[in-house]
Parts: sequence; C-alpha cells; structure tokens
Amino acid sequence: MRQVIALLMLYAAIVLQAHGADNGTLELGRTLTEQFYSGQTDILWQRFNTPMRDAMTSKENLAGFQRQVINQLGAESEVLSESVSPVNPYQVYLRSATFERGRGPVIVQWTVTDDQKVAGFFIRPASTAPSPYLDYQTQASLQLPFEGEWMALWGGREIASNYHARAIDQRFAYDFVKTRNGSSFHGEGTSNTDYYCFGQPILAPAAGSVVAVENDVADNRPGIMNPLRPMGNHIILDHGNQEYSFLAHFKQDSVEVNQGEQVAAGDVLGLCGNSGNSSEPHLHYHLQNTPEPFAGEGLPAQFNDYLANGELVERGEPVKGQRIQPE
Repeated sequence: MRQVIALLMLYAAIVLQAHGADNGTLELGRTLTEQFYSGQTDILWQRFNTPMRDAMTSKENLAGFQRQVINQLGAESEVLSESVSPVNPYQVYLRSATFERGRGPVIVQWTVTDDQKVAGFFIRPASTAPSPYLDYQTQASLQLPFEGEWMALWGGREIASNYHARAIDQRFAYDFVKTRNGSSFHGEGTSNTDYYCFGQPILAPAAGSVVAVENDVADNRPGIMNPLRPMGNHIILDHGNQEYSFLAHFKQDSVEVNQGEQVAAGDVLGLCGNSGNSSEPHLHYHLQNTPEPFAGEGLPAQFNDYLANGELVERGEPVKGQRIQPE
C-alpha cells in the first residue's frame, strides 16, 4: 500500500499554472472528494483512466487507501480554500481543508481530463519540509540557467507557491517555463513542439564538474508522465562547498556534457525537454547538499543579476509567477 500511495503522489507532482477557476471542474472536484470521503470507491474506479488504474493496481487497493485516510484523519471539519487550474490537457482541482483528527491543513488534489476521467489524485498534509538551511546563503555564484525571459511556474518557500517545498531534498526547488500571453504553449498543446521552452538551451548555472548524466529517457507526450524515471534526462553538477545543482527533464539525446567534465557558468548543457515525471516541457532546478537524488537536503538557490517582472534583482530567489531573465 505504501508503494501505491507514493506512486499516486508522484502522479500528482505536476506543474500547475493558476488562472481563473472552471466551474464545471470545481463541481466535479467537490463530487469526487465527497465520493472518496464516503467510500464510493467503485464509482471512483470507473472514473480512473488507465494509467491511474495501473498505478492503483486494483479497486480493492483504492478502497483500502480510502479506509486508511479516513481512519487517520476522521471527517473533514472545514474547507479552507478551493481552486481550479489548467494543466493542458487537464484541469486540476485543489482543496485545502482541516479534519477531525488532523494536525493541520490537508491538501486534496484531483487531475481530470476533458471527458471527466481522473488522471491524478493525492491527499496529504499541507506542510513544508523542515530545513536547517532557511538562512543559508548560496556560495556558488549562480546565474539563471537559460537565456531570454522565462517564468517561474513554481518557486518560493511555501506550499502555496511551490509544491516542491514538502520534499526535504527539493525544499527550495524551481520549475521554469517560457510563456507568451499567459500560456506556455501555442496551438492545441498536444505536442511537445507546441511548448515555447521545448528545445531551448539550458545553461550551467555556475562553474563545476559533472557528477552524473542521464540522456536516454524518451520525452513524454504532454499530459503523460513517467514516474518510474522521475528525473528523466538530467545533469548533476558539483560546485564545491557541498553544493550540487540538479537540472532535470532534458530532451532525449540532447545532453552535451559527460560525467567528469568541467563546465563554466553559461556553458550549454543540453535542451529543455519533457522526460521523466513531467506533464509538459519545463526545466526543474534545485540545489542540495549531496549528489544523491532524493537523498540530500535542499539548499536555497539565490541567483545573481536578473530581472524579475522588469525589475533588477542583484541577488534573490524567484517566486511563482515572476517573469525572469538574465540582466
């Protein structure tokens, strides 16, 4: 069961872009949540799409998961907030609530398709991971790892602005995309080439040595994720002083560096892609204190000399929704 729950959480770890709420999805999210609370798992199972059924394995596991959640949390006490966000080609319903036996707010999230099938689901405490590095100052001289204007899709130190903040290793992580007129893609958004950042050069954020490289993971179709190889094509850089940059979701076969090589700040590492546990093309970046994926502690990554919404920032941490670019 623990593996099933973990996989469900991976399935829901997707990039979200906040826009106006869709009333149909809002009502559907409420309905799905009430069905889960009341144990109507047979009905929910009929709504799950094939990848979700594969992740849960059986409707008996879904029923067992529901019982476990209710036994631990009890009944819902109060709905604190609700929102709907588009993640092409999906809609995501997000709910924050308190429970009888819960120690704090809990997040419920449903990802649904246009035909109202469930493509993702999780329920978990809405808390940030503890960190002894809240006052840490980055020692490497970091620059933004791309050219031109991008947007911080996720960034910040709280769950509301950065879903990564719940993970110890990714406590201060970022997801970056390129947007035009408020959208990360043109056309239907069903092909990776519809996305403005797909194939764009990704640069070394600082000088360092290449610790690890992966380059053979196929790019996903938008909306389809690969939780079995969550980082996808990626590069890990050692900047010294126990600071390691993690850059993930490169385009397949685009990585231009090899393990053991030295790179300079601004060197091209590869091209932005959509590999791994990614629902659309984007760059994932975080800094941590070890080179082992999922095994270290996240460090604040402060970038130097960039523009945020047109204002110069000499040193700072981009936050969700900011349009950022090197000076």
